Amino acid sequence: MNTLELDVLILGFGKAGKTIAMKRGQAGDRAAIVEQSPVMYGGTCINIGCLPTKTLLTDAHRHHLGGSQAQQGKQVQQEHAAAFAQAQEHRDSSIATLNAANKKMALGNHVMVIDGRARFTGPHTVEVTGGDETLRITAETIIINTGAVPVLPPLPGIEGERVVDSTAVQHLPQYPEHLVIVGGGPIGLEFATMFAQFGTRVTVLDGAGTFLPRFDRDIAEAVRADLESLGITIMSGARAQEFRAGEQSVSVIYGEGEVEADYALVALGRRPATSDLGLEVAWITTTERGAIEVDEYLRTSVPGVYAAGDANGGPQFTYISYDDHRVILNHRWGDGTRSTEGRIYPTTTFLEPPLSQIGLGEEEARKECESRGHALSVKAQDIKDMAIVPRPKILGQPQGRAKFLIDAQTDEILGATLYCVDSQELINAVALAMRHGISATELGEGIYTHPSSSEVFNALLG
Repeated sequence: MNTLELDVLILGFGKAGKTIAMKRGQAGDRAAIVEQSPVMYGGTCINIGCLPTKTLLTDAHRHHLGGSQAQQGKQVQQEHAAAFAQAQEHRDSSIATLNAANKKMALGNHVMVIDGRARFTGPHTVEVTGGDETLRITAETIIINTGAVPVLPPLPGIEGERVVDSTAVQHLPQYPEHLVIVGGGPIGLEFATMFAQFGTRVTVLDGAGTFLPRFDRDIAEAVRADLESLGITIMSGARAQEFRAGEQSVSVIYGEGEVEADYALVALGRRPATSDLGLEVAWITTTERGAIEVDEYLRTSVPGVYAAGDANGGPQFTYISYDDHRVILNHRWGDGTRSTEGRIYPTTTFLEPPLSQIGLGEEEARKECESRGHALSVKAQDIKDMAIVPRPKILGQPQGRAKFLIDAQTDEILGATLYCVDSQELINAVALAMRHGISATELGEGIYTHPSSSEVFNALLG
């Protein structure tokens, strides 16, 4: 068996791990990344998550705005199918370029890239297998950055070839005229938006009794109305129980009902990809869901071993993984002052328009204000009614709603939801204000370019 001694070993090519590896490689450390699949160089976001799905979403939106030029139903479907195929090609070529660039960057920063499956054999020892070869690696510092995998419940028929997850649905061999999506969360709704804009008939089976339960009702109702205007059917409280294969279709059984479609997408979230790492041998503790337990410095139960990104059970966003890398770098090689404690971060679900949120919802914010003996100020308005915010109308996307929750006595922003054009950018300004104690009035009195989406701050808070 070949052996290798390193200063830093990264398991998985995710955002946190690859960034740490390259920075430590530049610093002169012996660093390596182990990745089990060459098609995942760069991590989930690059290859199967954020970037490929947003590429498909953008192409779908352009196709939708362009409208069909055909006169008959069959010709319309052919146009949709051609647009979908072109978008798949665009996605694949873009991702192939990024995948190769990520490997090149790692090698260029003195990082070894090792193909194979890693498994702990001790607290600081990992064996990597690839083909008939095995490599034993010992490292002073190990960062587990293996990401997450789709949750697939043990339902009858779920292994059928027409039942797909969020990765496989991007590579469907043919255009689906009807797609049923099991799951009404962010992943399911993003794909619902994408396929609907490609002309696919979409049915969402949402097991939750309340649509978008983590959002305020006025926001959720606005989102639902817009999704339904795209032709998406949303069935709340419909839990999938079984998948039955047809000759060229699949039926999803739920409650007392059944829906037949070309394909079924199971979008019920993702879980940490840690089950085959041999963590128990290294005495690394995990939760029942398989998340690696970490403290505020992202240290595991083993000194010198850290867990970053989706593997530690935290928020599953690449920007959180990026911040994780800063925490680990600072703790292991810096002054140890940075941690994840009190971290404020925004989220965006890429519907059309995007749905972005940060902080508390209205009910939570009201309780928070009452606990302080203060009153809650709610500033909310539909985008179409904001006379001084013309950009959404210029773009032909006046739908949406913006909402701020403010402590009336202190003028502190407690939470915000922006469901509008460019909200994925606007929410970052709100996050910055909340982190640094900038008041709602100060944000509203800013001078913003015109016409711009940031004028929503003037409209609601000015």
